[in-house]
Amino acid sequence: MKAGFGTGLAAAMAAALTWGIQLPLAKDAFVAVDPFHITSFRYLVAVLLMIPALVWREGWRSLSYRGHGGMAALIGVIGICGSPMLTFVGMSLSRAEHAVVIVSVQPLLASLALWVLRGIRPAMFSLGCMLLAFAGVVLVVTKGRPVLQESPAELMGDGLVLLGAICWIVYTMGLARLAGWSTWRITVLTMLPGAVAATAVTETLVLTGYLSMPESAAIASIGWELAYLTVVGVLLAMLAWNYGVQRIGGLNATLFINFMPVVAFSYRAFQGYRFEAIELVGAGCVVVALIGNNLYQRRLARQAMA
Repeated sequence: MKAGFGTGLAAAMAAALTWGIQLPLAKDAFVAVDPFHITSFRYLVAVLLMIPALVWREGWRSLSYRGHGGMAALIGVIGICGSPMLTFVGMSLSRAEHAVVIVSVQPLLASLALWVLRGIRPAMFSLGCMLLAFAGVVLVVTKGRPVLQESPAELMGDGLVLLGAICWIVYTMGLARLAGWSTWRITVLTMLPGAVAATAVTETLVLTGYLSMPESAAIASIGWELAYLTVVGVLLAMLAWNYGVQRIGGLNATLFINFMPVVAFSYRAFQGYRFEAIELVGAGCVVVALIGNNLYQRRLARQAMA
């Protein structure tokens, strides 16, 4: 076992546990503060905390985009502004349990993106896993009932979450254009334009009267939730995830993120929420499909190295 493999496993698991709790926690915070202000606050504060650390680690030159400013800004706005805002706004209309199940199928959505954009067709087993995961999402969202008109707001919210997941895939795939940068540098230099864009969107909505500035009492009422979403959910979790990926590889790390629905559902159950059996079956289908596809991809990777 290579050095750091155990700590890499622990780091990837910690990040997945953090993100599994993050969505239901954010959903609860929306009662007091809107998702736009929460999103802009958490990323702006996180990147302002990370900039001094990056300079300390790599020097002032690490803040230079060196000809990659356009690409870094583009994927930063898509991934750091578009993805979380669409996810949080969608979740405010729907439920955290829906959101976490939809977000968790990102690895399979990425495979579809590679098929559409680059002509890399996934194996039949992977396609089967995609169909099973899709069926699971449908069961969770509809609770097994074919009539969707009962909750059009939830359906719209779930659609926004799906768009947010697609934005994160675009961000992840776009990071390859920044090869040669350190993990810290990629994170900070893409998060910065994304945080600025999220703040600009929020302030524009305030100026146009769509949103109102949250009162200090409302902010104080979700103080620990904001602290978790900002420091733990963005700063620490992203660093832990990147640390884990570097030491155990993307395939091993993805196995942990597949358990996000389990963590979110367990958190809601701890709060006293009672799920319908069909919702648990749907979430189980998603988890089985994701784990199965992950193990299959790992086997293919081992065969390729043999």
